[in-house]
Amino acid sequence: MNFFEHQAAARRGSGRLVLLFALAVLGIVLVVDLATLAATGSVGATLAATVATLAVIGLGSLYRIASLRGGGAVVAAQMGGSFVPEDTHDPSLRRLRNVVEEISIASGVPVPKLFVLEQEAGINAFAAGYGPADAAVAVTRGALDRLNRDELQGVIAHEFSHVLNGDMRLNIRLIGLLFGILMLSLIGQRILLYGRFGRSRDTTPILLAAMVAMLVGSVGVFFGRMIKAGVSRQREYLADASAVQFTRQTRGLAGALKKIGGLDQGSKLQDKAGAEEVSHMLFGQGTALAGMFATHPPLVERIRRLEPAFDARQLQELQARWLIAPPDGLAEDRALGLAARDASAPPASPARTGAMPPPLPAAGARIVVTPPMVAGQVATPGEDDYRRAHEVVASLDPQLRALARQREAAMPLLLGLLLDEDGAVAARQRSEIVARCGEGMAAQAFELRRQYLERLHPSLRLPLASLSFPALRQRPRPELDGFLDTIEAMVHTDGRVSVFEYCLSKLLQVQVREALDPSRHARFGRNKVPGVRQEFAILLAVVAQAGHPGEPMQAQRAYLAGLQRVLPRDHLPYAPPAEGVQALDAVWAPLDALVPAAKQVLVEALVDAASHDRQVSVAEAELLRTVCALLHCPLPPMLERG
Repeated sequence: MNFFEHQAAARRGSGRLVLLFALAVLGIVLVVDLATLAATGSVGATLAATVATLAVIGLGSLYRIASLRGGGAVVAAQMGGSFVPEDTHDPSLRRLRNVVEEISIASGVPVPKLFVLEQEAGINAFAAGYGPADAAVAVTRGALDRLNRDELQGVIAHEFSHVLNGDMRLNIRLIGLLFGILMLSLIGQRILLYGRFGRSRDTTPILLAAMVAMLVGSVGVFFGRMIKAGVSRQREYLADASAVQFTRQTRGLAGALKKIGGLDQGSKLQDKAGAEEVSHMLFGQGTALAGMFATHPPLVERIRRLEPAFDARQLQELQARWLIAPPDGLAEDRALGLAARDASAPPASPARTGAMPPPLPAAGARIVVTPPMVAGQVATPGEDDYRRAHEVVASLDPQLRALARQREAAMPLLLGLLLDEDGAVAARQRSEIVARCGEGMAAQAFELRRQYLERLHPSLRLPLASLSFPALRQRPRPELDGFLDTIEAMVHTDGRVSVFEYCLSKLLQVQVREALDPSRHARFGRNKVPGVRQEFAILLAVVAQAGHPGEPMQAQRAYLAGLQRVLPRDHLPYAPPAEGVQALDAVWAPLDALVPAAKQVLVEALVDAASHDRQVSVAEAELLRTVCALLHCPLPPMLERG
């Protein structure tokens, strides 16, 4: 399945989840009603029990959903995760952050927040959140200590597939819904726990009611585990396959699974209550449940899908070997020659060493693409994208990379990316920054522009913004609100805004807003093509005009090529909006709410408009990538796949 098919499957899965939840609630209510009717013989009491049960389940679900409004970081923190700072020099944490940053750039999404479950010796990980903007990735201390870099990369790539395919949104909603159907059991447990310290004749009925609640609640536990197992198992196979497609090697992922099977700790979590709640989100089986309640496929079967010749007896050999000398991931990195990529000190600047960075396409180069090819790359990174991501990171000045990870430097760095080349316009932009953020912020932005950003390759602007995003999210909300106001003012300083400046500023605003209030923006689209014809026409006209400035006939041909792809029977004339790129403000929400199949057609139409001759410039490719990111269809950094 491609990205759009995954999104459609996630949307169907959301509907199926609601149906299963309703059936589970019906089963619990039925058991409660039968017990009440048998005990009292009263229809009125039975009706009251029905209302009370529905209220307990509904309020429990609403409470848990509300507690998760903060997104992935809330889930990671509730599991005891410790935040991994952007500028860490701890070798294992630096390696983790480097792997995540490279995979993030390769997949075209913001770098997620990182957490470590320090008390967990088992090998496990999970990704949580409503979408890429608020995603958090958590790994156990056991994964950091035991896995080498290739194995860690395979695990992280597996988790990123959940980020890209919409699985996270389903997973976090599942936590909220299942909490509701477990409420009766939890209430019964609490009453029994505290009631045993004050037993008397007066409390006996209450304790009996608590025991009944636990027995009835076991129905909820049964349904909850069945739902999680049904939702999770097949998706783990798909995530394994996506990770292999991404990294182009089975060794890392298979090695991680073998270490789970060969070490005493396996993938089990010590926090049993937490493991039960997030079991459907984990990389490996986090609880002792097996059979029809297992949230993951059998370990040996997962390994065999990666290595068909694998013999289960090999796990026994590994168990015997590692019982004496457990694996050390960092030591394996040194032996395999992988440690150099994660040295804690940043490498010297190429300008100082004379070494040339890995090649990027020339700024004036043209890339041969086709609409189906680009649509197939959306949120589907491959090994060449991972290689390009490493090249991109290596091509960034080390000092610039260090600044992107600093909390105090993220804002001026991103503001510097939006400064206009025209000195008069930039001076007015400086006034806007000073008015909202102060003279110090303005001075930093202009200095960073002078030192680093004026000569920055077009292919490096979005990756740099992605690296800056985690540090940006750490700023207090009032500062972020002021930052968004500043961006808006800079873009509209004189009304002459380039398409890229507009799109980058809009992308930053969208990602910050989604990170601040993730649950509000977590929706599956329902719009169809006929309902957004005018929005299609506006976007295609702006993209066509941007790709052919001063060439109205060429722009019209590009527009018609895109329109033919998405609306072949319509005859909407080419009419570039008078307000230019600012007309796009009205199109993002309706187009982002398209059903997945319509989004795929839209991406193909955009490629047609950007390259009706089947070629795009580097600048046009970056524009296309930015527009796709605004529509939550992230493109990898490498359109010209080999």
